Amino acid sequence: MADGILRIRAGFEGDFAEESYTLTTTAWPDRLDEFMGAERTRVTPLPFDVDDLGDLVRVTGGNLRVDIEKEPFRIRVHDDAGTLLHSDIVGLGYLQDSNGRRIHTSEISLDDAFYGFGETTGPLNKAQKLITMSPKDALGYDPRETDPLYKHIPFYIKMNRETRKAVGYFYHNTYDCDFDLGRERSNYWPPHSRYRADGGDIDLFLIAGPGIRDVVQRYTMLTGRPPLLPKYALGYLASSMYYSELDADSDRAITEFIDIARAEDIPVDGFQLSSGYTTQETEAGAKRCVFTWNERRFPDPEGFFAGMAERGITVSPNVKPGVLDVHPRLEEFGSADVFVTRSADAAATAGDGPATGAWWGGPGRFVDFTKPAAREAWQRWLTEAVLDKGTTSVWNDNCEYDGIIDTDSGVDFEGAGATIGRLRSVMSNLMCRVTRDSIAATAPSARPYIVCRSGHAGIQRYAQSWAGDNSTSWESLRHNIATILGMGLSGFPHHGCDIGGFHGPAPDPELLVRWVQHGVFQPRFSIHSVNSDNTVTEPWMYRDHTPYIRDAVKLRYRLFPYLYSLTARAAATGWPIMEPLISAFQHDPALDETSEEFMLGDALLVANVLTPGASTRAVRLPEGEVFYNAWTRERYEGGQVVELPVDLGSIPLFLRGGGVVPVAENQLHSLTRDEVTELRLICAPDRDARFTLYEDDGLTRAHEDGVFRETDIRMTAGEQVRLELTRRGGYRSAVERLLFDVIRPGQCPHWVALDGERLPQYLHRSHFDAAEAGWHYDIGLGSVLIKTPDPGGDLAVTISFEPIDMIGM
Repeated sequence: MADGILRIRAGFEGDFAEESYTLTTTAWPDRLDEFMGAERTRVTPLPFDVDDLGDLVRVTGGNLRVDIEKEPFRIRVHDDAGTLLHSDIVGLGYLQDSNGRRIHTSEISLDDAFYGFGETTGPLNKAQKLITMSPKDALGYDPRETDPLYKHIPFYIKMNRETRKAVGYFYHNTYDCDFDLGRERSNYWPPHSRYRADGGDIDLFLIAGPGIRDVVQRYTMLTGRPPLLPKYALGYLASSMYYSELDADSDRAITEFIDIARAEDIPVDGFQLSSGYTTQETEAGAKRCVFTWNERRFPDPEGFFAGMAERGITVSPNVKPGVLDVHPRLEEFGSADVFVTRSADAAATAGDGPATGAWWGGPGRFVDFTKPAAREAWQRWLTEAVLDKGTTSVWNDNCEYDGIIDTDSGVDFEGAGATIGRLRSVMSNLMCRVTRDSIAATAPSARPYIVCRSGHAGIQRYAQSWAGDNSTSWESLRHNIATILGMGLSGFPHHGCDIGGFHGPAPDPELLVRWVQHGVFQPRFSIHSVNSDNTVTEPWMYRDHTPYIRDAVKLRYRLFPYLYSLTARAAATGWPIMEPLISAFQHDPALDETSEEFMLGDALLVANVLTPGASTRAVRLPEGEVFYNAWTRERYEGGQVVELPVDLGSIPLFLRGGGVVPVAENQLHSLTRDEVTELRLICAPDRDARFTLYEDDGLTRAHEDGVFRETDIRMTAGEQVRLELTRRGGYRSAVERLLFDVIRPGQCPHWVALDGERLPQYLHRSHFDAAEAGWHYDIGLGSVLIKTPDPGGDLAVTISFEPIDMIGM
C-alpha cells in the first residue's frame, strides 16, 4: 500500500466489502468515503514486481519482499535487508472454526517481545499472554490481571530481541477478538501467535519498522493522528462524583472547590462534571437521565458555566449513550428512531423495536451512531441540553455497549444493516465524532475538547482518554504506567489514569503524594474519585502533605512549553508523549521489560517513587547515553544502575545528554488565562540535537489557518557550543525574555556571544539578575546562564569552552 505497509486480506464472506469507519488512508474506493470526508486520504499504491519462481510467487515493492509459497500455502514477508518480518504457520494460517471465528496464526520466536494492544493491564511486554478485546465497564479492575478493559485496538508491535527490529500487526476488524502471544504450545506446530475474531475478514496491515517509532508513525498514517488539543487539556482537570451527587447546590460546591484551589495556590484548568447532574426522580426512583438537568443541584446551568469560565475553568459534562426505560424523554427519543434494534430472533417473540440491555439504574436502550438520523438527532439534543449551556467540552462515558447481550441486535450501518456484535466497538468513535461536529457547529472558532472512556482504533482522532475506573492501591499506581505506555505505542498519546485511584478507600497520604508526583507527567492529569469510605480525594485533603502536591502540580505547569510542543509532535507523527524506554532506546536489550520508568519526549527520563516508605530509588539508565540528575545536575554514564536517595518530596527526573527542555520561568497558574512571558531553555550539549518549540493561542482553531509559531532549536556540541533559534509562522508569541540554561559542570566559558556580539559576564548573581542581557556561570548548578530579551526573530548563541592558558597569556 505504501513504503513499509502491506495489506493481507483473507475473506470469508466472498465480497471483500470496503466499508471502514477506521482507516484515514486508503488506496481503494470505500463505501464510507463520503461519510469520512476530509478525514480520509486516497493514495496510489506503490508499484511492485511479480515473479513466479515455481514453488512460490515473489512480490517485491517498496522496502518489502513477499513470498507466497504455493504448496503447502504460506505467506512470508522480508524487509529489504532480508530480515524475516512475518511468516504464516502452514496449515493454520487463515482459518474459520466451527463457531464462525476467523483465525490467523503466525510464526514467532522465543526472542520476540510484544507491545501495544491498546489499553491492557499487566507488564508492557505481553509475550506468553492471552489478551481479549471485548470492551467492558471494568469498575475497580485489577491492574495486573483484569482482561479486557475499555478499549478495542487490535494492533501490536512485535520486536525481535536478536535483530532489534520491530514490525506492526494491525487487524482491521471491529469484532471482539483475542490474541494468544505464544501462550499456547503444541508439539505439532512451531512457536506461534494467534489472532481470533468473532467475525469479519482477516484484514491484516503488516507494518515494517525497523524502529518502533517507525511502526507507530505508519500505523497512525492508516488510522489517523490526534488533533492539537486546547492547552487547558494539559492542566489539572479536577473531578469527583461527590460534587454532582449532593442533595442540592452542586454548582456552588464546585465553584467553591475552584476558589479553594486558587487560595491553596494549586493551578487548575478544568472540571470533569460527573453524571449526577442528570439525576431525575422517576417511577423507579432517582435515576441518571441523559440530556436532563437536576434543578436542585444546578438551578442555573448557564450561570454555572459562566461563573466557571470567569475563573478560567472549562467544564466537561458527562454524557452517556444509554437511555433508561424510565427516562422522562423516552417517548421523544423513541419517536426519533435512534436506538439499536432487536435481532430477528428477539423480534419474533417480542416484535420489532429497540433492543434493551443492562444500563446504569436498570434496563435501557442504546443509541445507534451508525445511523445518520440518529447522529443528527443526537447533535440536536447535545446542543440544546449541554453545549448551549456554555461549554465547548464533553465527557463521553460508559460507551462500551457491553450491556447488550444479544450481539445479533441490529444497527443501521449507513443503510447497509449490520449487527451490534460487529460494530459496537466503533460506537464510541462515532459518538465522539458527532460531539466534535456539534461543538464545531455551535462554536466554530473554539478548539473542541472531548474526553472518552472507550474507543476503537482511530479514537485518537477525536478524544483524550483514560483507563477508566481504576482501584486505589500502590499496585494501581505502578501497573497503570504500563497501561498508559501501551496506549502510547498504539497510536494514542493523550492517555492517563485517575490520580489517587477512582474506586476504593481514600488513598493514604504517601500514596496520594506519590500518585500526584507521577501523574503530573501523564498526558491527561485528573484527580477523580468515588471513594467507598465517603471521603473525597482532593489535593489538600492531608494538610501536612499539601506542599508536596502543590510543588508537583506547579512543576507540571512549568513544563507546559515542553508538553505542548510534544502534543504538536504527536499531532504530526502519532508518537507517544509518555514513551517506553524500549521505544526510545531500542538498541538496549536491558530495557525490553522496563514498564515503570519512561521518557517524556526525547529529553526527560522519569523514574517516580512507586513503593511505600522508600528511601532510595534505583534506576537503570539506557546504554550509550549520558544523563544528568535534573535537580542536582550530577552526570551519569548510561548502562549502569544508579541509586538515588529520596524523601517524600523527591521526583526522580533525569535530563538526557543532547536534550532540550523549554520550561516556563514565570509560574503559570492557569493555562487558559496565563501566558509564558519568560522562557528557560535547559540544554545539555553532550551531542548535536534539535527540538521544535510549538506555540499558538491554545484555545481557537486559528492554528489550522497557519496562526502558530515554531521555533527550531538547533544545538551543536563541541568546544564551541552553538544554539540557533529559527522561527517560522505568523503567531505573535507572548515570550518577552529568554534564559538559556546550558549544562556544563566544572567548566566556565571563556566568552558568550549573541548573534556574533559578545555579551557581558556577571560574576555576582545579583548583578546578573538585574541585567537586561548577559551571562553568568552558576558553579553550584554547573550551568551557564544566558539571558536576553526575545527579539521575536531568529537568533544564535555561541558559548566558547575552548581552553585558554591564562598564565601563559
